[in-house]
Amino acid sequence: MSKATWSAPERNKQPILEVLQRVLPSTGTLLEIASGSGQHAAYFAEKLPALRYLPSDVDPENLRSIRAWVEEARLPNLAPPLELDVSSQAWGVGQVDAIFNANMIHIAPWECALGLISGAGRHLRSGGVLVLYGPFRIDGAHTAPSNAAFDQSLRERDPRWGVRDLEALVALAETAGLSFEERVAMPANNQTLVFSRDGAADLGGLAPASS
Repeated sequence: MSKATWSAPERNKQPILEVLQRVLPSTGTLLEIASGSGQHAAYFAEKLPALRYLPSDVDPENLRSIRAWVEEARLPNLAPPLELDVSSQAWGVGQVDAIFNANMIHIAPWECALGLISGAGRHLRSGGVLVLYGPFRIDGAHTAPSNAAFDQSLRERDPRWGVRDLEALVALAETAGLSFEERVAMPANNQTLVFSRDGAADLGGLAPASS
């Protein structure tokens, strides 16, 4: 079975983990949307053993790679991947305690962001956490020239793609019953955004909407 290894997850997995360890609930089920190669799933499941880790993807090749990582890791808390389309109204996961997604919404049509946020509103338990990682525009501007160039290249590849505005995501999340809790600046001009279901009070000590 083919196991892919991508450079981006290797670079960003430790900085992301540091945020996840702080903001995620101590126990429960963590659903990863668009798990890609499966590297994050194997790494985070090992480092977060008290959480049941549920990877997912819609691409058949990615699902094969995720399965290979899962089989190699042999972790009791790491489930086989689900075939999950964020645009579907039926995710088939029931209620979960946390949802994590990295580097999807800018390399997908805006409808996928709508589906992701809507699904988080449906499937997160009260007090649950949504964590998004990737490049975002803030106050209508890119955070670095490299992000502006990246955005242009994405839109040239597919006009439906592009780096999204933080404010648009916050507004979208509010319509799904999610409260924006924090923005964490990450390496390589990326950001981690943290939302809570029903404005959870206890998220590992998060300050509201910090930057």
